[in-house]
Amino acid sequence: MSKMEVKTSLLDNMIGVGDMVLLEPLAEESFLENLKKRFDHNEIYTYIGSVVISMNPYRSLPIYSPEKVEEYRNRNFYELSPHIFALADEAYRSLRDQDKDQCILITGESGAGKTEASKLVMSYVAAVCGKGAEVNQVKEQLLQSNPVLEAFGNAKTMRNDNSSRFGKYMDIEFDFKGDPLGGVISNYLLEKSRVVKQPRGERNFHIFYQLLSGAPDDMLKKLNLERDFSKYNYLSLDSATVNGVDDAANFRTVRNAMQIVGFMDDETQSVLEVVSAVLKLGNIEFKPESRVNGLDESRVKDKNELKEICELIGIEQAVLERAFSFRTVEAKQEKVSTTLNVAQAYYARDALAKNLYSRLFSWLVNRINESIKAQTKTRKKVMGVLDIYGFEIFENGDNSFEQFIINYCNEKLQQIFIELTLREEQEEYIREGIEWTHIDYFNNAIICDLIENNTNGILAMLDEECLRPGTVSDETFLEKLNQICAGHEHFESRMSKNSKFLNDHTLPHNCFRIQHYAGKVLYRVEGFVDKNNDLLYRDLSQAMWKASHSLVKSLFPDGNPTKINLKRPPTAGFQFKASVATLMKNLLTKNPNYIRCIKPNDKKATHIFTDSLVCHQVRYLGLMENVRVRRAGYAFRQTYEPCLERYKMLCKQTWPHWRGPAREGVEVLLKDLQIPREEYSYGRSKIFIRNPRTLFHLEDQRKQRLQDLATLIQKIYRGWKCRTRFLLMKRSQVTVAAWYRRYAQQKKYQRIKSSAIVVQSYIRGWKSRKILRELKYQKRCTEAVTTIAAYWHGTQVRRDYRKFFRANAGKKIYEFTIQRIMQKYFLELKNKMPSMSPIDKTWPARPYLFLEATHTELRRIFHLWRCKKYRDQFTEQKKAIYDEKLEASEMFKDKKALYPSSVGQPFQGDYLEISKNPKYQKLSTLVEEKIILADIVNKINRANGKGAPRIFLLTKNSFLLADQKSGQIKSSVPLSDLTSASMSAQTDGFFAVRVKEGTPAAAKGDFLLSSDRLIEIVTKLYRTCLSSTKEKINIEISDEFLVQFKQDKVCVKFVQGSPKNGSVAACKRKNNRLLEVAVPSP
Repeated sequence: MSKMEVKTSLLDNMIGVGDMVLLEPLAEESFLENLKKRFDHNEIYTYIGSVVISMNPYRSLPIYSPEKVEEYRNRNFYELSPHIFALADEAYRSLRDQDKDQCILITGESGAGKTEASKLVMSYVAAVCGKGAEVNQVKEQLLQSNPVLEAFGNAKTMRNDNSSRFGKYMDIEFDFKGDPLGGVISNYLLEKSRVVKQPRGERNFHIFYQLLSGAPDDMLKKLNLERDFSKYNYLSLDSATVNGVDDAANFRTVRNAMQIVGFMDDETQSVLEVVSAVLKLGNIEFKPESRVNGLDESRVKDKNELKEICELIGIEQAVLERAFSFRTVEAKQEKVSTTLNVAQAYYARDALAKNLYSRLFSWLVNRINESIKAQTKTRKKVMGVLDIYGFEIFENGDNSFEQFIINYCNEKLQQIFIELTLREEQEEYIREGIEWTHIDYFNNAIICDLIENNTNGILAMLDEECLRPGTVSDETFLEKLNQICAGHEHFESRMSKNSKFLNDHTLPHNCFRIQHYAGKVLYRVEGFVDKNNDLLYRDLSQAMWKASHSLVKSLFPDGNPTKINLKRPPTAGFQFKASVATLMKNLLTKNPNYIRCIKPNDKKATHIFTDSLVCHQVRYLGLMENVRVRRAGYAFRQTYEPCLERYKMLCKQTWPHWRGPAREGVEVLLKDLQIPREEYSYGRSKIFIRNPRTLFHLEDQRKQRLQDLATLIQKIYRGWKCRTRFLLMKRSQVTVAAWYRRYAQQKKYQRIKSSAIVVQSYIRGWKSRKILRELKYQKRCTEAVTTIAAYWHGTQVRRDYRKFFRANAGKKIYEFTIQRIMQKYFLELKNKMPSMSPIDKTWPARPYLFLEATHTELRRIFHLWRCKKYRDQFTEQKKAIYDEKLEASEMFKDKKALYPSSVGQPFQGDYLEISKNPKYQKLSTLVEEKIILADIVNKINRANGKGAPRIFLLTKNSFLLADQKSGQIKSSVPLSDLTSASMSAQTDGFFAVRVKEGTPAAAKGDFLLSSDRLIEIVTKLYRTCLSSTKEKINIEISDEFLVQFKQDKVCVKFVQGSPKNGSVAACKRKNNRLLEVAVPSP
């Protein structure tokens, strides 16, 4: 539809039928065909009267923009195409303007789009209600409660990637102006069994995956968690990741939403700790043990997991371990403690995990309610939004207690739906003064009574079976059903006596079948008793109450020993039945609005419409029944004003304007069209049309009349357009002719004027060229006379001075030649100048022999100049380094084979950073002088030739050896006591430092050391001794020298060979007087 086109009725440009009440003929096939036709054209919404059918498109459609919100704002329900915004606007305006409390009931099976529909309703109401800081804050809190509840209550299933696993009813409260004040959320039947077990292809609740994927590393460490999903038994791995879902980003969204709703940081942390504890409970495993009395008991296999859980929730490990191994039963004043076997321990573990998560979810709902509840106590208007599970039927017969409870809720909703729909129809007929006729319909009260009757109902018998003493099992419960309900027309069981279903092989022995309003459903009784009991051992609840974790303790008030209640807690069925009764009572006080959600296929794919699946949903949603109820009286109704406005062109008396009341205009219109009187009735404010064929007949006539009117308008318009064009062209022709004549005269004048100017210019040019030729001739005559005179004078002068020129010609030619050769030499030398590096020995070749001395002197001067330039770049520190390198070169070049490898290595001195390294803080305090060199060396032991690592420290006045690990100083020798240093000429790093005899340091003898930095150590030792003592120490380089060890002298001999440790020199003791060092061959 173009931007300029505006729809004024549901019937305009209709694809299929926008309102199923107008479907003709009415049959299941035509119903499905109409839905399919609209779905194929992206029309996902269809009406049944005031009920909206919503088809899930499984993709985003551009029909929810702010422009669409404004389009549907304050518009009549049937004025535009079917849309969920139309229902939301109708409900909001009825609440605001007519002071009627509203409820919006959203139903459908999993994956049909119920949650998205509730979000759209809330977002529309938030967009159209008032503005302001406080109002915006309330709206934001209401909207942000959704991500929190979805994270903790939704999960990925086979049918839906974001399936709500709980029922939610939210009452949004408004003031008299229609601005939101707050809200109250109620939740129903969280599927807590999903915490401990998920069907194949499905996931646990979103929050577990979001926490592991999106939490920062420090948070995971604090919670004792790892990112790997496979580490946790409660998480299914086959569907751990979902296409198109970013769990990490969703976790950040949830934390932000919790902050907006009003959760404090410590509350959020407490919630995540409880979630972590639930996740880690699944990793606790048990092993069997036999006691002396022969009874079996269980013990925790790995107590590390148990310890981490106890640290998270602040409970003593022994208390929780005992609660997993023993069960205490109290009867009056007696307590009996029994052991739990492995199967019972696993049951207790899973029961604790389910209860802990379920109670946490209820706490979250209550905490959100505290934040979003209305702060004022004035009277409030209420709009309720119910998002609850749809009717569930599993084709493989795996319908269990959860499906039974869900379908019971849907039976109650269908009952209230039919009741309220009939009541709304009857009230409208009475209000308009139309005679009410009785409508036959199926009343499902008999099915509700079969389930909820307080004496003979299935839920009552299930509670009775759970509470009675003796052996209780699912089989005994089924036997009881067979006894009580065998004669009920909507109950079927193969086990009941004298039953007509004894030979029905589609009905297994452990199952029963109920004829619901949506069809027959087969329920398997396995697990009914356990799930209804929902039993948590008192030992576990008391253990949780003892936790120091404030949130965990508040979740288990029943664990308080001072408030022990020996009464059995209410069953899950009883609690849900009471919740449904409260919900029904609440809904009956409000004006209902219905959204029926349908999913088109099971593949979650776009543009696929599965007829059988949609037909199944149409049946159990009771949509055909709804259409029949709406069509039982009058199929279509409309107020007089829009009806007259739409069809007034069909009658000459009402077209184009009717001056009287709208009702009289409609009466004149219908009488003129000769429509039978039994096909319509006049209400007080509306016209009622009985048959859709009558309405379509009016639409066909209107369409034909619009075409005729369009033709008439086109004819008048074309005539007006042609006349206007002719007059315009006539005026234009006169104007164009006048302007052309003016233009032609102007061009003629310009041509004459240009011709005259050209003739004048040619004449003037001819005269000027004639004068110029004369002037040039006179000038050439004058120049010729001057040139002849000059040549004559020159000839005279050359004749007089020719003898002087010949005498000095040779000298001048020689000087000129030498000058040119020197210029060429210097220019070539400039272009071939070598680099500025002092070690660059290149120099351009000498071009001439007579320049030999000049060439050599210039080379010397250039070398001295670039050396000076190079030295000017040095800092004082760099000069000192080069001095050391120069000193090393003088001592070791061509003498020590290790020297070439040290040339490219800078001398750093303090390699250990003694003053900065905390490891050597103690050693740093002992050495008061500035450290010139600090490195690790090996001190050679005379006894075996092996080296021990020592810290070598060189200061201004002494050198020290310290233990590498403890930092304790082993030796300290003043530099004045040193005499010489000896080393080999090989590539090894061994060197000996000799001490003067008679000095205190000489008592231990000389030092035989080994280091890879021998060149730097000996150079710095030599320079430091020279600086402090003004005396040089002798540097001896020999492959064999003596070393004084206390009283004995030992010969150190260096030989080339293949040491055991490869390319490193190795020292070995040969005898008491000889140490042999094996140096690898070069």
